[in-house]
Amino acid sequence: MANACGVDFGTSNSTVGWVRPGQPTLLPLEDGKATLPSVVFFNADDDQVRYGRAALADYLEGYDGRLMRSLKSLLGTSLMEGQTEVAGRALPFRQLLGHFIGEVKRRAEREAGRGFDRAVFGRPVYFVDDDPDADRLAEDTLAGIARAVGFTEIGFQYEPIAAAFDYESRIEREELVLIADIGGGTSDFSLVRLGPARAGRPDRRDDILATGGVHIGGTDFDKYLSLASVMPLLGHGSTLLSGASVPSSYYFNLATWHTINQAYTRKSIAQLADLVRDAAEPDKLKRLQRLIDDRAGHWLAMRVEEAKIGLSDVPEVQLDLDRLSPPELLRVHRDLFTDAIAGMIDSVGATVQRLLDEAGVAPERVDTVFFTGGSSGVASLRERIAAIVPDARRVEGDLFGSIGAGLAIDAARKFG
Repeated sequence: MANACGVDFGTSNSTVGWVRPGQPTLLPLEDGKATLPSVVFFNADDDQVRYGRAALADYLEGYDGRLMRSLKSLLGTSLMEGQTEVAGRALPFRQLLGHFIGEVKRRAEREAGRGFDRAVFGRPVYFVDDDPDADRLAEDTLAGIARAVGFTEIGFQYEPIAAAFDYESRIEREELVLIADIGGGTSDFSLVRLGPARAGRPDRRDDILATGGVHIGGTDFDKYLSLASVMPLLGHGSTLLSGASVPSSYYFNLATWHTINQAYTRKSIAQLADLVRDAAEPDKLKRLQRLIDDRAGHWLAMRVEEAKIGLSDVPEVQLDLDRLSPPELLRVHRDLFTDAIAGMIDSVGATVQRLLDEAGVAPERVDTVFFTGGSSGVASLRERIAAIVPDARRVEGDLFGSIGAGLAIDAARKFG
């Protein structure tokens, strides 16, 4: 058995892998499932901290408290040095991430029946686009948090490279593979030579032809789908009696997972009350007001996320927005979603093309596109990548498990 584990601390879900001969690589972290949603709920009613699906269940049951999701998105931002209020107390965001990563470690150790003080953590190709100093700081911050919860030796691996190692463990011939890892916060790509004869090499640098990424992922798709479909019901795009636009900050905060709680501050609520009085369509802003009073922002974001996932398979979904006042049954068509995220899909496509150009590889030489990550099912994204490498076959990885499994393989190589 390996001496170390692989930790995929994801924007939406987290996993831990551990190489054990003849046994599954991923360790169950919640209710027998390998994934633990990256969610923390501070339940004020019973003074408990909940994690993962249990956190979401408590929130949806209506318990009073504070829900935090998309924690990884804080890395590399100025918010990381700040704090939030939980039950009347200031909680630094570093400590918040430590709460969650420490819980992931405890659950993995309980399932493994042993402690882990060595680990390889996954990281996106870029935590922060076009800012090497901020990117380095994000990795250093994550390493510091990992040490604070008990990991003494830490390595890092690009998430698409980890996914490549997982795919390589299942193929029988050499392939030139484009790894497309579309996660909750980033879209990361690697062009890698993989094969059974290469798998045992201690140094794989020559097999990695190029890596690239862009800070666009599933939570961004959620955000722009929400702004295009749901937020107009709450007054987004409407005007005041003066003719000025209603400020968009309320809608952007509610549509962005890690800023939803900013809509609940006393200052924001007081300003909204003034806007309701001056609104050309006050009923819409009153609906927004009631949503905020009910602290239902995360519920709304979850409904939008469900719509995004549904639109990967069907051309139209129906959103039952029963907690709005009045309730709304909203039809959302894939074309609306495609238009809303078109600019981001262009950026992803440009990233893939740049990757091939930097590697000096003609598109027809790519044998396989290996898709992983929970947001890799978005139809327009797949179509764009397929148009760039039209001859490559498409292979589905474990959308939520490939990276954790590959990190475990890398941990076994690095630490024994």
